[in-house]
Amino acid sequence: MNLPDPAQLLPEMASALISHLNKRQISTPRFIGIRTGGVWVAQALLETLGNEEPLGILDVSFYRDDFTQNGLHPQVQPSELPFEIEGQHIVLIDDVLMSGRTIRAAMNELFDYGRPASISLVSLLDLDARDLPIRPDVVGATLSLPGEQRVKLSGPTPLTLELQTLTN
Repeated sequence: MNLPDPAQLLPEMASALISHLNKRQISTPRFIGIRTGGVWVAQALLETLGNEEPLGILDVSFYRDDFTQNGLHPQVQPSELPFEIEGQHIVLIDDVLMSGRTIRAAMNELFDYGRPASISLVSLLDLDARDLPIRPDVVGATLSLPGEQRVKLSGPTPLTLELQTLTN
């Protein structure tokens, strides 16, 4: 399977995001990337948009409900939100949407900082393998992979996608 080139997806995503924000009459969104890949995508997307607003960074490790189940041991770093969350229109950006659990965790964390007016979700890839009813408002590409395959984003510059096969 050939994976899409993030550099080719970003201009389309930027255009779709502008359209989404205009349709919702959002003129001053606040951008937040989910560490690590979501931050890289957010930085590239803001650059594509020519937007120099500060970027918030979320580390959702403490909010995940499946780390111990998957045998993952997160290296937690602090979130960095250089603006208020209360009443803001948030554009939440992640690299790969799979189960939806990272996004759920991100929303839980955001609500600990305040109640946003809205949250729009942007994802570079949607693997169409959700456990939770979470869908992106803007997506670069949607892929369906066999259960043993995953996609890994490398970056921050250039952004590249790599197909990985899980081993038992």
